[in-house]
Amino acid sequence: MRRPVLRARAPLRISFAGGGTDVAPFPEREGGAVLSATISAYSYCTLRPRADGQVTIKSLDYGYSVGFNVDDDLELDGQLDLPKATIARLRQYPGAVSATGFDLFIHTNAPPGSGLGSSSAVMVAVIGVVAQHLGLDLTEYEVAELAYRLEREDLQIPGGAQDQYAAAFGGFNYIEFTDQVVVNPLRIRDSTIHELEHNMLLAYTGNTRVSDHIIDDQVSRYERGEETALEGLRAQKELAAEMKLALVRGEVDTLGRLLGRAWDEKRKMSDRIATPLIDQAITKALELGALGGKVTGAGGGGHLVFICEFERRHVVAEELTRMGLGVSEFTFSREGLVTWRGQS
Repeated sequence: MRRPVLRARAPLRISFAGGGTDVAPFPEREGGAVLSATISAYSYCTLRPRADGQVTIKSLDYGYSVGFNVDDDLELDGQLDLPKATIARLRQYPGAVSATGFDLFIHTNAPPGSGLGSSSAVMVAVIGVVAQHLGLDLTEYEVAELAYRLEREDLQIPGGAQDQYAAAFGGFNYIEFTDQVVVNPLRIRDSTIHELEHNMLLAYTGNTRVSDHIIDDQVSRYERGEETALEGLRAQKELAAEMKLALVRGEVDTLGRLLGRAWDEKRKMSDRIATPLIDQAITKALELGALGGKVTGAGGGGHLVFICEFERRHVVAEELTRMGLGVSEFTFSREGLVTWRGQS
């Protein structure tokens, strides 16, 4: 019997506040909290079964592919390690059926390092199709936890846990991090979501960043007990709670101003987070009518997100475009990981 083509998508996210408090050892020692929301931009994955025991992985974003036998011991050598690590771990997962060969195609709506959690969304999407191919029925928590362990343990990629949980669950979430992770989905009024979509902008700096050094620097400063870094991290946690309250109450202007405060505090966590271009863009946007703006990821590049007075949003967009940033509007996604059977 011919097995069906499987497809999956996992959404990218923007982070309002709390980023960094999900990075060990802060959550274990003080408890972290992140407020984030997924947007209608995705990592996509298609799995096409084959009968010869061979596996090929093709990344449309990187423009290259790898191949191996389904039973090979996989070498994590920097060539599409995210999907390779996923396959290696899942074929040993309790309850997994014997794997046949397959072709895997991966594509994402944003480049790696763009600050939208794309790497974790790739991992979550790959887990979705490979798990289904192997007869596994994983919960959102299991998918997110597996994605986290694959990235942070198997691949030794520095970072936190918010992106994996955002991609798996989708929607607006207040996520708490201690010795375990608790995802609190938020019930946001449609009118509030429409108002946010009406007033917000994404601006791409044109530079993808390697966040490893920023995260390592942030952790090092925390471990050394640097007062400024401690203030920034603890304020992020407090602001995530304040912004959650503004969001559920539908207070978009308050959310915008708190977004600006979140950026001020985030800058304290590492002097590598801001760049001259980021500082210039945010300063200019505030002068022209943005209520607040910040980077959406670790910093150093990637995307900036702004909440504006709507009557001034077009002016902010024009100035950011003049400065060389790629400006776009977006909508929110309420769905997390989705898998389905393809047509061919």
